[in-house]
Amino acid sequence: MRWLSFLCCLSAATLAAPPALGQPEARPEAPVAPQILEHVDPEYPPERLAEGIDTTVTLFVTVEKDGTVSDAVVAESGGAAFDDAAMKAVRRWRFSPAMRGGAPLRARIRVPFHFAPGPHEQEPAPAPAEAPEAEAADHPAAPPPPRPAAPKPVEFAGGVAGPHAVAEPGKPIEIHVQGRPNPPRRAASDFRIGRAALAAAPHTTAADLLRTAPGVHVAHPEGEAVAQRIFLRGFDAEHGQDVELRVGPIPLNQRSHVHGQGYADLGVIIPEVVRSLRVVEGVYDPQQGDFAVAGSAYFDLGVEERGLQLKGALGSFGARRLLAVWAPEAQSEDTFGAAVVRATDGFGDGTRGAISGGAVGQYRVPLPDEYSALLHVAAHGGRANLAGVLRRDDIEAGRVGFHDAYPDLAARAQSAASTRLQLALGVERSDDDGSQKSAWLWAATSGYRSRMNFTGYTQRSRRRPEWVGRGDLVEQSNQDAAIGGGLAYRTPRIPIAPWLTGQVAVGAEVQTSGVDQAQNLLQPPQNETWDQRVDASIQVTGVGAHADALLELSRHARLRGGLRADLLVFDVDDRIGNFIPAAQKETHIEGFRRTAAGLAAGPRVTLEIDPLPALRVSASYGHGYRSPQARLLEDGDNAPFATVKSYEAGATLRPGGGLSVTAAAYETRLSYDLAFDAAEGALVRIGRTTRRGLVAYLQAAPSPALTAGVSATFVHATLDEPPPPTPENPSPPYVKGQQLPFVPPVVVRADLALKRPLFTIAGAPVEGRLGYGATFLSPRPLPYAQTAAPVFVVDASLSLRRSLRVGRDAEQGGPWIEVGVEAQNLLDAEYADAEYSFKSTWPGAAGASRPSIPSELPARHISAGSPRSLLANVTLSL
Repeated sequence: MRWLSFLCCLSAATLAAPPALGQPEARPEAPVAPQILEHVDPEYPPERLAEGIDTTVTLFVTVEKDGTVSDAVVAESGGAAFDDAAMKAVRRWRFSPAMRGGAPLRARIRVPFHFAPGPHEQEPAPAPAEAPEAEAADHPAAPPPPRPAAPKPVEFAGGVAGPHAVAEPGKPIEIHVQGRPNPPRRAASDFRIGRAALAAAPHTTAADLLRTAPGVHVAHPEGEAVAQRIFLRGFDAEHGQDVELRVGPIPLNQRSHVHGQGYADLGVIIPEVVRSLRVVEGVYDPQQGDFAVAGSAYFDLGVEERGLQLKGALGSFGARRLLAVWAPEAQSEDTFGAAVVRATDGFGDGTRGAISGGAVGQYRVPLPDEYSALLHVAAHGGRANLAGVLRRDDIEAGRVGFHDAYPDLAARAQSAASTRLQLALGVERSDDDGSQKSAWLWAATSGYRSRMNFTGYTQRSRRRPEWVGRGDLVEQSNQDAAIGGGLAYRTPRIPIAPWLTGQVAVGAEVQTSGVDQAQNLLQPPQNETWDQRVDASIQVTGVGAHADALLELSRHARLRGGLRADLLVFDVDDRIGNFIPAAQKETHIEGFRRTAAGLAAGPRVTLEIDPLPALRVSASYGHGYRSPQARLLEDGDNAPFATVKSYEAGATLRPGGGLSVTAAAYETRLSYDLAFDAAEGALVRIGRTTRRGLVAYLQAAPSPALTAGVSATFVHATLDEPPPPTPENPSPPYVKGQQLPFVPPVVVRADLALKRPLFTIAGAPVEGRLGYGATFLSPRPLPYAQTAAPVFVVDASLSLRRSLRVGRDAEQGGPWIEVGVEAQNLLDAEYADAEYSFKSTWPGAAGASRPSIPSELPARHISAGSPRSLLANVTLSL
């Protein structure tokens, strides 16, 4: 039955770009079919009695984890009136759910109904239903397991007089357990993190969920309404330049953003609706596209607990948060709606106030001919005041507090605002021969405006050189509208020889973006423009294609390999290009319109060997890229992609008992890197770099009540080719062989989630829940031979959940109430969320005079991390 394997994708959270090839692993225990507990026979349509029709209607019925019927689709029609009668009846049925390993599963079953105009005679006892076959995306070639005897189905009463319609007990029920696509692992450092681990420690934003992956650290040095800063095994990815970020089929990285190439704001994702997270560290999968230099992160959205959830929270520094999540009982986990609003006064001296809100909704719907569609819509907006940076020497001298901001107008005028709206529609079909077809379309529009001052008073106007000392308040704005889509196809598994099977997948993606961006210097308090640095419109169109093949030599060895190629075409209208300095005679009109194009292509390959049932070793190689900043291109340039070559060898041991241990060694070579320039508030090119390191990751889930993870990443990141001195910068901050700035050589992370029953109140059980997350960053090198202080931060949560049902009813789930408290920076550590070293000139304290001559000596600067903050919350689930 070719339709059976398609049914597994009906509960897929997202239509991830091209489908992945299968990967054999230990096949899970075979599931047990749902059994009918309550049934209602359909009514023979009265208006069709005179015709004497004898017909059969067959339905595909979705049985949820609680045994209710959430959906029914006609597989074989007996006529519109008969189809409608069968649908109305089956929606009132109740089942015991499908089970596997003692846990309920969502399943899809086939139920035939026979309609006849005459009396229904007693039929023989039904044959046992066939045991269900799980469609595991990672095991398409594995032989089916022995089928356990299924429990005896319910026998239907016979002897119905007159016209009748009954479910046909003599025909076995066919079942297919629904599951989300599980792409094959492409390297030892291809990590899948489930909801239990993601919910262990408190996470304010979806970006903070990335901290649960080994070697990943996330900071928010520029405050709310500005995208997070990501560190991943030796890369300072700033706001996304080196990490490909996607939610479903939608790429979040923006090409040619004025604040930083690859800018990606994860504020559009609500953390409570992230069902799982996949982080590929390195570039070994042909599906990985632009900005997959350090790796990729894919957010899978879905809500497992159905019903309506309302959550309110109040906490330190005037924090307020309201959340509503609606997940209809009769729909899949992919179907939900969620909305959140948040406001805070901010810590420190009142310069960090913020307000934000967002909404996300998804709807999964089955289509004719075994196709499934998923509609995704999300929006987010926020605005925040920013405190900026402080010089370390001013803090140590007591001229300003660690968590404060400079009292100067050029510091107090800092702020940021951002918006994003996105939608996607995807359609897919999977067949039981391993083939899969998918297509998707998406569109997104985003806005960004910030005013930041890192250097105080050092800038001079390019247009009016006599204008100087008006404050280095850099205003940046970026408006981006993008549309894209793609197609993908995976062939059936092909037997090549008795000991060899193969499979091929191909896919293509397109994207076009229109970008308007500007950068100016403003003079507070009126924020008058006193210099203009950027004013450009950009059109970027990209076409990407990949081919991927699997050769499985046996159940113990697999070779995956493929090729990725991307073409980018740039059209730039730089309205202040060919700038005319004030001392030069005007000979032309400013402006520089140009086009450029570039092609990036490279192989990705992984070899896996299973020498023991519990041990897998692998070696991987990949060639990836990052697109260039469009404004830096010359006319006719062969766009200089930053290319990366990534190598990894590793092993994963799964001895059982919910324990998994992964270790890997890696090397990454990048053709040119980027680093933060404080004067421009943006990224600049610095040359070739190399990273070598080790990663270790231990996961333990001995029971559903306990989940733990500990990881450690060590990296030695060096600059191989620094930028040469220039007349404008005769002493650049980077030298050959130095450790890369801002990158922590050691990142250690620990997460723990524990839940257990404690006591009962008024006959209802109360469950206690504890969450813990700790991060350690070693001292980080900075430019000009400086070093940042180490960081150790602990977050924790504690809550009590009580069922609103009593007695045995409480064991069946249902509504509940939860009261808890979350603590960020539980130990109240005084730490810098980010630390820099550059030249600046600041007054230092209230009433202090500003130096008349800007300083040329670099100094350490910090952006303060939050002190201890507590957040009390109440959640009601109905």
